[in-house]
Amino acid sequence: MCGIVGAVSAIKQEKTLEKMLEIQAYRGPDDRGVWIGKVKDKFIHLGHNRLSILDLSPLGHQPMLSDCGNFIIVFNGEVYNFKSIKKELQELGVKFKSSSDTEVILYAFRQWGVDCVEKFIGMFAIAILDKANGKLTLIRDRAGVKPLYYYFNDNEFLFASELKSFYEYSGFKKELNIEILPYYFQFGYIPAPYSVFEKCYKLEPGAYLELDIETLEFNIYGYWSVDNCYAKEKFDFSESEILKRLELILNDAVNLRMVADVPVGVFLSGGYDSSLVTAILSKSQKNLRTFTIGFDDKKYNEAKHAKMVAEYFGTKHTEYYVSEKEMLGIVANLPYFYDEPFGDSSAIPTMIVSKLAKKDVTVALSADGGDEAFCGYSKYFFLNKISSVFSSRLKKAFLKTAVNIFSAQSVKSLNSILPKKYKQTNIADKFNKFKRALNTGSYKEMFINASSYVSPKDVGKILKEKPQSILYGKFEMDNNLGFLDNMMRIDYKTFMVDDVLTKVDRAAMSVSLEGREPLIDHRIIEFMARVPESLKYKNNQGKYLARQILYKYIPQEIIDKPKSGFQIPLNEWLKGELKPLAEEYLSPAKLQSEIFNVDEVQRIKEAFFAGDSSYFNAIWFILSFQMWKEKWV
Repeated sequence: MCGIVGAVSAIKQEKTLEKMLEIQAYRGPDDRGVWIGKVKDKFIHLGHNRLSILDLSPLGHQPMLSDCGNFIIVFNGEVYNFKSIKKELQELGVKFKSSSDTEVILYAFRQWGVDCVEKFIGMFAIAILDKANGKLTLIRDRAGVKPLYYYFNDNEFLFASELKSFYEYSGFKKELNIEILPYYFQFGYIPAPYSVFEKCYKLEPGAYLELDIETLEFNIYGYWSVDNCYAKEKFDFSESEILKRLELILNDAVNLRMVADVPVGVFLSGGYDSSLVTAILSKSQKNLRTFTIGFDDKKYNEAKHAKMVAEYFGTKHTEYYVSEKEMLGIVANLPYFYDEPFGDSSAIPTMIVSKLAKKDVTVALSADGGDEAFCGYSKYFFLNKISSVFSSRLKKAFLKTAVNIFSAQSVKSLNSILPKKYKQTNIADKFNKFKRALNTGSYKEMFINASSYVSPKDVGKILKEKPQSILYGKFEMDNNLGFLDNMMRIDYKTFMVDDVLTKVDRAAMSVSLEGREPLIDHRIIEFMARVPESLKYKNNQGKYLARQILYKYIPQEIIDKPKSGFQIPLNEWLKGELKPLAEEYLSPAKLQSEIFNVDEVQRIKEAFFAGDSSYFNAIWFILSFQMWKEKWV
């Protein structure tokens, strides 16, 4: 895990390159390297901050040059199966100096060109210069675990692991991408390929960019997509055969992520996904380290479940209870590490558990991606069940009437008397989403509304710029797929990439910790996309297949519990300790009038503090944006 930067310009800018590296130094504090050279009348600047994971010696230093001197690489991430690729290259006559995966990538590119990426199992953001052909190639991993930004104008081309590196470059213009802001205020993140600034983009997952250094013209090509996975014919295997094959893939995916020359641990929440990762590793790893954080508020505390799982598998478990003061102290640092607007408040506990793990390990496995691959989100089950009412006006009208009887507050009260298996700490927020979902006319709109933290209607009132339909292109339904498959497919390339993976990358990197995601191994989604829906959600159970595998390792009664996610009492904080901050940043004096309808923001702020909790996501998103804007713009 590292940080990379680069620039192609008409003049040499060594000091600027150093600044671009320094501002993201926490991504790789163990070593730093730069290479500057002239190609086709342009100066090429390549920089690398190293967090040493494989081959801790100086032989793993980057930028790394090929023995012929023609190819130069900077690389962030890991290619876990590099040893088998290295053996293949050695049989072709390639000689290696190091035991790093970086050198394997470099010579694989020289041997096979960009097609080498088809051989890689891993997470990566790669930049390779081919001096002889005057080409710079950027490659991002299939799922988008590792970030990669790029920026261009008439005279320059930049790339970096984090957006803030561009802020150190004098030619970078901070022109807000106003058209993308409605998407942020609706979902809480900015979707690839867009960024918060004009002419600045994220390279999309499963894609590579090829830049002609002489002309500064570039083209982007896709080499992998989750859509293509779902387009393949479904399996007709028996359930037992599917379970057998899936378990083999899972075992290989999880154990490959243990390849390291430094200590490795696991984030353990006690949920199905992290417990599955822990269960698989417990077979082969002695003294496996696991980490979890807890909260004194029982509604949000998952630590006791994690402890039960850890005790069952005999891991070396570290549990840390977080104070409210410590959690609130993180808020001020969010704009620095999340250097474009980011609204997922679970970034706060993720940063704390990362800090906890860093005391003992340099690599931590996280179990993100399980919901999207195995069908785990409650919205999937609910929307799939109510989708049938769209064919009947009478049924839809009856359901809408029934739902409208309840308010989010009454549902929250009802939650207190529900059986334990149905309780949800964020039930009021989910209720609001599902209520909006019913007031739509298509499956696409229904899913968009159920995935939105702030209603499109409220976003339209808060902002002067209205949502652009082009931004919702990734939400198009594939008529050849069932509704469940469509929802998982869409979340995989939207919410998972730009919310979940962004959250974990920045949180782990903030303390120089490498986060690895075994359940996002591309072989898992390639397999699961071909599994019939009836085996993904069976017997009214999400993650049906993952559960059946997990039950082989641990008794059901230990692991079966309600899913709540990494929740924090954000609503209560905004009305308590964070209220002065919200009052300050949402004041007319602070609000930018060309972006916001100031009177409408004041109205929802007053309504929220008067007791209307339905606006708490909107308040948090505005506050997060305002703090980011003050920090960087």
